[in-house]
Amino acid sequence: MTETALVLGAGGVTGSAWETGILYGLAKAGVDLTGADLIIGSSAGAVVGAQLASGLLGLPELYELQLADPQDMTGGKLGALTLLRYAGAVLTARTPEAYGRKLAAIAQGARLGVTAEERRASIAERLPTTDWPERPLRVTAVDAVTGELHTFDKDSAVPLVDAVTASCAVPAVWPVATIGGRSWIDGGVHSPANAHLAAGYGRVVVIAPTASGNKAIASPRSQAAELAAKGTRVEVITPDAAAKKAFGHNPLDPGHRAAAARAGLAQAAAHTEAVAAVVNS
Repeated sequence: MTETALVLGAGGVTGSAWETGILYGLAKAGVDLTGADLIIGSSAGAVVGAQLASGLLGLPELYELQLADPQDMTGGKLGALTLLRYAGAVLTARTPEAYGRKLAAIAQGARLGVTAEERRASIAERLPTTDWPERPLRVTAVDAVTGELHTFDKDSAVPLVDAVTASCAVPAVWPVATIGGRSWIDGGVHSPANAHLAAGYGRVVVIAPTASGNKAIASPRSQAAELAAKGTRVEVITPDAAAKKAFGHNPLDPGHRAAAARAGLAQAAAHTEAVAAVVNS
């Protein structure tokens, strides 16, 4: 059990930027995670994971992309009523699957200003290639009917763009994704990081823009603790105070992308030694 898994969690546009900054900062300090044996990506992490695993752009280039003017990038927002319905789902769900079904019901009835085709095209623009990488990449999504977590990879016979679009389908913000006649919502609905999917790997680094769970879903640190209890070396990175400030109040606002990336780059130094201890163990 010596292989390394990199887990990239959910957290919106700012989360993707922050994750990229963290990864670039670690690499500049000599801890390059691009060679992980497995990359697991959920929502924001699915985008970063696909970018990283493609190998077509290095971390310096990916970081610079986060600093570019996002004027052509469509942002989203969870409205007050939707947040209240999310809260109701938390109060009445006892499992991640039940929570997923409740959020899927909210998503199915939402009126959105973007079509499924437009959303898919937007995701495609963020990926260096539409082909699955040869390197192991697992992209999460939640079945909108059962609420169960599913992962897509290069052997799933599903286009990469569709898998990432499904993983990023934030309920009531972006359209429910359809793949193979089935409906899918955001992979981060099951848990912010889905770090439990790294079970069996001896070394795991979790980069999670969303640090907390709720009554129904597990936090990244609780999942990491379960892995550690089984002998895995784990390091979890969540946003520090400066990063949270950089994110602003809306993680789906592209206007905060550059600040989030810079915050990730700055924060990386505080984690270099701990991450190095894990990956070099």
